[in-house]
Amino acid sequence: MALNYIWVSFFLIAFLIALFKLIFLGDTEIFKVIVEGLFDSSKTAVMDIALPLAGVMTFFLGLLNIGEKAGAINFLARIIGPFFNKLFPEVPKNHPANGQMIMNFSANMLGLDNAATPFGLKAMQSLQELNPEKETASNAQIMFLVLHTSGLTIVPLGIMAQRAILGAKDPSDIFIPCLIGTYVATVFSMFLVALKQRINLFNGLVMGWLGGITAFLALALWYLSSLPKEEIEQISKVVGNVILFVIIVAFLLGAMRKKVDIFDTFIEGAKGGFETSVRIIPYLVGMLVAISALRNSGAMAYIVDGMKYLIGLTGVNTDFTDALPVALMRPLSGSASRALMIDAMKEFGPDSFVGRLSCIFQGAADTTFYIVALYFGSVGIKKTRYAIVAGLIADAAGVIAGIALGYFFFH
Repeated sequence: MALNYIWVSFFLIAFLIALFKLIFLGDTEIFKVIVEGLFDSSKTAVMDIALPLAGVMTFFLGLLNIGEKAGAINFLARIIGPFFNKLFPEVPKNHPANGQMIMNFSANMLGLDNAATPFGLKAMQSLQELNPEKETASNAQIMFLVLHTSGLTIVPLGIMAQRAILGAKDPSDIFIPCLIGTYVATVFSMFLVALKQRINLFNGLVMGWLGGITAFLALALWYLSSLPKEEIEQISKVVGNVILFVIIVAFLLGAMRKKVDIFDTFIEGAKGGFETSVRIIPYLVGMLVAISALRNSGAMAYIVDGMKYLIGLTGVNTDFTDALPVALMRPLSGSASRALMIDAMKEFGPDSFVGRLSCIFQGAADTTFYIVALYFGSVGIKKTRYAIVAGLIADAAGVIAGIALGYFFFH
């Protein structure tokens, strides 16, 4: 029901604002802009997202099938199992979903979005097999999706590249705040959902894993912060892609060792790639069109201006509010928030407080509504329960952390 209300409200808000602009401001173009945006978003959902995704899905689902037959997925599940058993008590020990989820999280952390999506969709399908109510999201599916929406990435390469294009003196100066912000969002979302699901995370195993991950990230930050931006970008590109190709080769070698009929196994798994891509098209079109209507009506601008006014009444410094459009758009649309980030850097300068803060907002969260439509749509989930609310609260935690980090590092 939450998704129903949210989806309908996007259109109603867009209509009321457009009607106000037409009647009171004489904006005769507003409805034309909104309707053209509806068509453009529909095309984008199919031509730019679903169909290109079909090729990537076909390859990686075929590869995952090889990995499962070779025993690689179960191997990962055994390693991560003790930790994931605490986060996902409904998932049996050594279940393939554990390995698939860790591959999704790992690909996201390395910035390998094209690989992360097929791994994540496969993990969601495996979790759906364990779900007793096929149209209602299970606890495990909600935990996985909310952790995914926190968008944990070690090096925000795309953001740094855009800063370099726009002439930033040090394009990589935002990567430490971005990493800290997204890590805060991830840990916060983990404990938030665990509290809702009554999962006790305050035990030696979970704290040990979190402590180890935190220490690893701290060491990585310490090392990377001592390098020039060119080396950071080079390391990110090399390490991420090398690891991905190592995984591919490891799956193939493991399959050869177990005498698996590799190519037939690949074809068997790959057949589901196109089917999955087609299945998600209605969900993507519906969500992206609604977001487009909300954005093109000017609703986002009114919300930002209202927040800026209210915050100003408190006497708090309002410098950060000029970057808020990125934070508010990020859960709705990755491409739109990226465009707003670029606009902020062009208007205020890439090395300005607003320019840097907009980059932190872009790197500290992920596209919650898109991910909900994509992942739940792929398995036919209609009742999302509290997944969207939890994802948005986690996004808000990332935004608050981003504001604090922006003032600490750059103001």
